[in-house]
Amino acid sequence: MKAKNCLIFGGSGQIGRNLIRKLTKNNYQVTVVTRNVHQKSYVIKTQANAGFIEIVESNIFEEHKLRKLFEKADVCVNLIGILFESKKGNTFKNIHTVFPSLLSKLCKEYKLKNFIHISALGINEAVDSDYAKSKLEGEERILKNYPLATILRPSIVFSQDDQLTTQFMTLLNRLPIFPLYYGGKTKFAPIHCSDLTDVILNVISNNVSSKIIECVGPEIISFKEILEKLLNLIGKKRLLIPMPLKLAEISARCFEIMPKPILTRDQLKLLKYDNVLSGKYKSNSDIGVPSLRYFDDEVKKYCYMWREGGQFSTEKYTSDNVDMKAN
Repeated sequence: MKAKNCLIFGGSGQIGRNLIRKLTKNNYQVTVVTRNVHQKSYVIKTQANAGFIEIVESNIFEEHKLRKLFEKADVCVNLIGILFESKKGNTFKNIHTVFPSLLSKLCKEYKLKNFIHISALGINEAVDSDYAKSKLEGEERILKNYPLATILRPSIVFSQDDQLTTQFMTLLNRLPIFPLYYGGKTKFAPIHCSDLTDVILNVISNNVSSKIIECVGPEIISFKEILEKLLNLIGKKRLLIPMPLKLAEISARCFEIMPKPILTRDQLKLLKYDNVLSGKYKSNSDIGVPSLRYFDDEVKKYCYMWREGGQFSTEKYTSDNVDMKAN
């Protein structure tokens, strides 16, 4: 029986690398598209045994090159997304709306078995966010072009390769105080990268086409609780202080000057809205793939890199590491 060929866009990121390993271990052939083979291929090649993976260099909007890849593909997975816009054409509209629309048209034209697209949880409610609006419009175009597509909406995704827990632990290591936006009350349902790729593998293996599936972890944690947990894990004491919205907007405007901003005004808008199950769509548990990995247990495996003494640290994890100011 011929193995399925999975065409992956965004294979060098944390989700992509984890997914490639799982697919190839299950005898799937994988073709990964990257914009720069010299920068990315050395990472991608190590994720699978020789013969299971092919790396192709292409601009994601070079349709004539993409068509050749779709000719031999059975499934397409789009993992590409950005958190902030740049001046190099990486706009929310191009990446989250135009590109997924192109992929969905090609999936229909070449009669692929499935198109799996990674979107984001909570975008229906975040009506004032350009990021959310571009994601939502991208979903609408995908389902219009290719109704058999499966759209996954994960809450925040974490792992040792993320830009969430690792960045927060770095900042908490260096800053004596840390701001709480919206009082730190925004709720999340963090899902571990491996749990999310289990969902993707299940969708591919069982030809699931449920349109929209919300993907969440096994617990709901507020922004403030996330910071408290990270401080506890790295053995630090920091002041967590609620920041007035006007001051937060000013600081975000300043951060936007940086090549990789810590916070943008659009991200600040997103933080107003809870990032948990809406109840309007199926969840990963509903399709038989509940999340198994808890935030504390997983971050504990790699937090030693931010602790005094590193992996040889003798400090214990205690709740006394968080120094709270009046709420």
